[in-house]
Order: sequence, then C-alpha cells, then structure tokens
Amino acid sequence: MIRHIALGAASAAVLALYAPAVMAADLPAYEPAPAVIAPAGFTWTGPYIGAQAGYSWGDAAKASPDGWMVGGYLGYNYQFDGSPVVIGIETDINYADIDDRRSARGGRTKVSTNWAGATRARIGYAFDRFMVYGAGGLAYAGREFSRSPGDKDKKTAVGWTIGGGVEYAASDNVAVRAEYRYSDYGKDTFRLANSSPKSSYSEHRVMVGVAYKFDSPF
Repeated sequence: MIRHIALGAASAAVLALYAPAVMAADLPAYEPAPAVIAPAGFTWTGPYIGAQAGYSWGDAAKASPDGWMVGGYLGYNYQFDGSPVVIGIETDINYADIDDRRSARGGRTKVSTNWAGATRARIGYAFDRFMVYGAGGLAYAGREFSRSPGDKDKKTAVGWTIGGGVEYAASDNVAVRAEYRYSDYGKDTFRLANSSPKSSYSEHRVMVGVAYKFDSPF
C-alpha cells in the first residue's frame, strides 16, 4: 500500500514538472513588435541650383534706370546639428534689360545694365521648412554708357550688395524664395569720342526663385 502511494506521488511530481513545458510547446511563438524608427527631420544642408526673375530700379548719372532681369543661382547650405542656424554661400548671374535715357546737350544719353551677378555669404534662421535669411557680398554688373549721335563705352562694374529674404521648402528637394537686395557698384569713367563722363550706379532689386536641393553628400 505504501509502495503504491509513493509511486503515485512520484508520478504527480513528474507531471507537475513537465506539464508547463508541454503546454508552452503547444502555444504559438511570440515575436516582439518591430521597433518604430522616427523619420529624420528636414535639414537645409546640401547643394542647390535654381532659376530666378525680378525687377530692378536705381540711380545712375542723373538717370533712373529700371527694368527686368532673369537668371540662375547655385549654392550650398549647412544647418548645424540640432540648431535652427543655417549658413551658406551662393552665386548668381542674370541677363538684364535695365536702362534709362535722358536729354543732353547735342543729343541724348543712355545708361544701361546688360547683366548682373553676385557672390554672397548667407546666414539664416530656420523654422523647420521655413527660413528667413540675410545675405551680403560682392556684386558685379555689365554697364554701358552711350550718346547719340555719337558712340558708347562698356564697363564691368564691381561693388557690394546686401539684402535678405524668405525661403520655403515645398518638398525635401524643392525650395521657393522671395528676396530684396541693395547693390552699390561705385563710379566708373566711360571713354567717349569727345568726353569721359563719370557715372555711379546703385540699385534696388526684388527677386523670386525656385531651386532644386540635392541631398547632402556628407
């Protein structure tokens, strides 16, 4: 009798030890949920190239030349990690149709700008995809002074420019902008047949542009 009781107790102990393992083997395998990776935030860092157009008005040789321009620009931005501060460098070149005529003794004179460009440093403050920025640097332009009847002379004027604008990244690779800049090209002497007129030139300009931003190689 005691032997049967001992065997029964031993069998119960064995079942108690192995039953959880057998039941666990019959349950479906549990796989942990995949980790959720947050998408990377937008960054202004990277090279870009764009097209722009605008309107210019200014002062030159007692005249007030104004007109339109269209051209392109390219540059590179760098946004500091974890910071809204963006720095960059940019250059642009534009075809210009800017001029003014005035009456002078013995005829008429014309001052005009045929092209204009600049190389500027930029600094901006980004609100995610929206950025306000300032820019300044070297400005250059193709100027012409003519007298009719008579002749004309051309100069490449060099000066400085400063301005600012707003820019919005409509997508990860497309950004649109609007800006204002002021440029001062100093004074140049033009050599005509019977005179050497001097003409200073300064201008105000408003521009709009759209650019393609490439992914940063760094």
